[in-house]
Amino acid sequence: MPGPVVFLMVIAVVVVIFAATGVRVVRPYQKGVVERLGKYLRTADSGITLIIPILDSMRKVDMREQVVDVPPQEVITRDNVVVTVDAVVYYEATDPVKLIYNVADFWTAATKLAQTNLRNVVGEMSLDDTLTSREKINAELRKILDQATDKWGTRVVRVEIQRIDPPKDVTEAMHRQMKAERERRAMILEAEGDKQSQIERATGDRQSQILKAQGEAEAIQTVADAHKYEKIAIAEGEAQAIASVYGAIHEGDPTNDLIAIKYLEALQAIADGKASKIYLPLETSGVLGAIGGIGDLFRPDDGDDAEGDAAKPATGDAPDAAPDRSKRMRIDY
Repeated sequence: MPGPVVFLMVIAVVVVIFAATGVRVVRPYQKGVVERLGKYLRTADSGITLIIPILDSMRKVDMREQVVDVPPQEVITRDNVVVTVDAVVYYEATDPVKLIYNVADFWTAATKLAQTNLRNVVGEMSLDDTLTSREKINAELRKILDQATDKWGTRVVRVEIQRIDPPKDVTEAMHRQMKAERERRAMILEAEGDKQSQIERATGDRQSQILKAQGEAEAIQTVADAHKYEKIAIAEGEAQAIASVYGAIHEGDPTNDLIAIKYLEALQAIADGKASKIYLPLETSGVLGAIGGIGDLFRPDDGDDAEGDAAKPATGDAPDAAPDRSKRMRIDY
């Protein structure tokens, strides 16, 4: 009975093939969208999923982060400079059903959307802002793309600007400007260094002069103090000497005769100079009286004069003749 056996074997092979076609394996980073007769049925997670062959079909969606390389394009900035800009968009699928049914070709749609919005963002900025504000461009472009692709079941993780290339002539002008700016800064720094050096030097000189003047002032003050102390010491010594002399005079109890003699000695010393006139104090009359008293000391006594007159021969021609004064001291004053 070979006919029935062959028939059973064919049926068994068909069943095995049919069962094998109904087994699907979903990887951990994938999601499976199951359709039955062209209608969405369910979303299968990772693992083994059974479907009915011929009736059901499955489309796998990669849930990992994907990269969309935006081709370079020319963009006109706000100040009318044409720059070449390209970017990279990183996204990940959040809803596999929307990713399959809401967009036909996500890759092309994401690329064109990134190019359009990149042109809009850069076109609103000047060249200098474009070159120095990459983080701002990245954040703004990511926000726009994330909102636009939300209905596609994706999330834009980040956007990175790879390069912004101005025209060659603008690049050369920028290089010259940068070189001139650096030279200007170098000259300013050098001038500020010279200025600071001169200020420090002037400050040092001023401080040196101040210290020198203070030293001279202190030296003058010290010398003045020394002279003052010297004069005070001399004055105190002279005062003590005068006091000692004055005390000695009072202790010796000098007479008017001694004082008159000292006065004459003083007059002699005064008259010894070349002066043609000598001014005597008003108190000279008292001293001159004392000198007259000294002259009386050298006169002979009245008894001696009487004996002398008796011894002399009497002459009638000069009975009242003045006595001989040749023996008296003559004091001219």
